[in-house]
Amino acid sequence: MVQITYRIVEHDGGWAYQLGQTYSETYPDAELARAAATAAAREQKVPDEDSLIEYADASGRWITERADGHDRPETHVEG
Repeated sequence: MVQITYRIVEHDGGWAYQLGQTYSETYPDAELARAAATAAAREQKVPDEDSLIEYADASGRWITERADGHDRPETHVEG
């Protein structure tokens, strides 16, 4: 199972949650950033319908594959 970790970090004069190299909007304090990260983590767990997705791989070739809407990640919030 895929694991996703949202990290609470200082960012742009306030606080944000970070996933990989991506930051959320900036919040005035860590508690608000943590609450937003917790909401985002909760939404990641909601199952959805199966669907076809398309994306370009590193070489620019388009890939089409079926995404299982019930294969949801395990989520965590740190910080």
